[in-house]
Amino acid sequence: MRASSRSCAAPCTTTSKPVLRLGVRVRRADAELVLAALLELAPDGLEETDVDPHTVEYALYGSDDELPADGALRELTGDSLVALVRADVADDWAERWRGFHRPLVLGDRLCVRPPWEPARATALDVVIDPGQAFGTGAHATTRLCLELLLGLRPVADATGLGVVDLGCGSGVLAIAAAKLGRGPVLALDNDPLAVQATLANAAVNGVADLVAAGCFDLLAETVPPADLLLGNLLGPLLLVLADGLADRPRHGAIIASGLLDSEADEVSRRFARGGYRERRRLTREGWSALLLEAPQAGRDPTIG
Repeated sequence: MRASSRSCAAPCTTTSKPVLRLGVRVRRADAELVLAALLELAPDGLEETDVDPHTVEYALYGSDDELPADGALRELTGDSLVALVRADVADDWAERWRGFHRPLVLGDRLCVRPPWEPARATALDVVIDPGQAFGTGAHATTRLCLELLLGLRPVADATGLGVVDLGCGSGVLAIAAAKLGRGPVLALDNDPLAVQATLANAAVNGVADLVAAGCFDLLAETVPPADLLLGNLLGPLLLVLADGLADRPRHGAIIASGLLDSEADEVSRRFARGGYRERRRLTREGWSALLLEAPQAGRDPTIG
């Protein structure tokens, strides 16, 4: 349920045979459906990267006899499939994988880093273990969410509903919100691995008492009300979220990220049908993030 924010997962295999990387490239519009199917084949996690604005790649690791056959993958993905790409994994992959995960530093306010990187001289320090399937927040969509989150005014007269992080991934946004004093935080994702990763990372960061996490299906369930909703999702899912709020706004403010620049205007319009007013927009590397304000939040001092 996230945007394409997961990056270079460590190969999870105990085989002594040569390890291969199998990339399944699919159309972005169908990415979430393909991901759900692939997770049945790779319950220990996979890698997700952006190939281009229209294509997402999901990669599985293993020996040749451990990976699914091309024919099975073609049947699974159907018309969504763009290409299948197989490549050998270098012997030094584990070390190169660590080198891929670099700290995200936002001025002197926030550092998001893997546990093997030293702390920086920032006001907030968030330690995220990328584990088997999730990155450390360096993707543009997560960075834009963090920048908007840091730009909000300090909590003052919030209702006490706290924050919902929808599509939590490794828990970067949920943990940052908790450390900023915006708890309690409810982190939701349709991937059980994301729930596990978020809870583990919350414990490492000392905010386990402020962050709860659970599985959630946006297409079938109603998002709980919150003072602030963080939605780092793909554009089509943000439209589903917006349509669900059209008749009954339930959040003081929404940070919506994971949408391409070309999708931002339509997403903003759809939220506007429910009275949510766009207050700020950030763009980076072809991605956009929106800060949206609910009708009743015009005098809410928590909104920057």
